[in-house]
Amino acid sequence: MSERNQPAATMADIAAAAGVSVSTVSRALSGSPLVASAKVEEILRIARAAGYVVNATARNLRLKRTQTIGVVIPLAHETGQPLTDPFLSQMIIHLADEITLRGYGMFLQKVLAPGRDWLQQLIGSGRADGFIVIGQSTERETLQAVSERYLPLVVWGGQLAGDGYCTVGTDNRAASRAVTQHLLDTGRRRLVFLGNPQLPELGLRFAGYAEALQAAAKQDANIAPPRSVSVHVTANGAYDAVRELIADGVEFDALVCGSDVIAVSALRALTSAGLNVPRDVAVTGYDDIPLAAQTNPPLTTVHQDLPLAAGTLVERLFRRMDGHDLPSVTLPGDLVVRESTAAVEG
Repeated sequence: MSERNQPAATMADIAAAAGVSVSTVSRALSGSPLVASAKVEEILRIARAAGYVVNATARNLRLKRTQTIGVVIPLAHETGQPLTDPFLSQMIIHLADEITLRGYGMFLQKVLAPGRDWLQQLIGSGRADGFIVIGQSTERETLQAVSERYLPLVVWGGQLAGDGYCTVGTDNRAASRAVTQHLLDTGRRRLVFLGNPQLPELGLRFAGYAEALQAAAKQDANIAPPRSVSVHVTANGAYDAVRELIADGVEFDALVCGSDVIAVSALRALTSAGLNVPRDVAVTGYDDIPLAAQTNPPLTTVHQDLPLAAGTLVERLFRRMDGHDLPSVTLPGDLVVRESTAAVEG
C-alpha cells in the first residue's frame, strides 16, 4: 500500500507512541497547561511525523465553540445605506484583520428590518461565540435587554447615560464641540447641523454642536441658534436637503455634517448651486474617511482611528467571552483642519 493510501493516524496511535493516555494527547494538542511543556513538544513531534490533523469541527463541538465572531450592522434607520459606505467598509476590513489574527472567522449580518427578537435569534442560532454590533441604529432597547443576560456583546456607538451594554466609540460630543468652535473661530455665525439627531452617535454630535453655539451666543448676539436638518446617509440625501435649504432662502455660512458621507454630498450640492466652499459656506464632516482629503476642497473633519477602534472592539469582546464584564471605552476624536473651513476674509 502506498504512503498516500495509508490510513490517517489517530489520537490513540499518538498516545501509544508517546506512552501516554488519549486524554493527555487531547490536552496537549489543545494547548492545555495541565501537560508539561516537554511532553507537549514530544506529542506534537509525534503527531507531525504521523501526519495527524486536528479535527477542528469535532474540537469546537467538544468545546462548544464555533471559532467565529458575528459582526452585525442594524440599519433600520437607513435601509438604503450600503456596506460599501466608506466608514462601514473600512471598519469591517479592520475588524476582519483583528479577528483573523486571533484565529477566528467572521460572519457578517446586515439587518434592515429588525423584529423584536432579531438579536436574540442571532445569538440563539449558535453561529458565533460573540457579537460585535456596528451602530445602535434604533435598537438601543434591544441591545440593553440582550446585554443583561448575554456577556459577549460589544457595540460600536455613542455612550449614553442609562445604557448598560458595552460600547466602544469616540467622544462624539467633545469632537463635535471642537469642530463647531473651530468654525466660530474662523468667523462663521450661521451654522446648520446636517444629520439625524435621533440616532445615538449623531445625537451626541448635535449636542456638542449646540453646546458650542449656545456658549458662544452669550458673548455674541450675531450667532444664530442651533438648527438641525435630518438627512439620509445616502448619495443624494444631503444633496437634496442642502438644495432645499438654498431654495427656501435659509441663510447659513457653515454646515456641520454628521458624517463625511453627508459632507461630500453637501459639497456637491453647494457647488451645483454656484456657491464657493469655503468663501460662501464652510463645510465639516466626521470620520476622516480616505476620500475626505481628496474632495475639492479637502474636507475638515474629525479623525476616528479605525484600526484602534477595531482592535479595542475585538479586545473587549474576547475578554468578555472569557467572562470579564468590562466597561465601555471612549476613544479620542481628533479635529483635522483642511481647506473646506478657511477663515472668512475681512
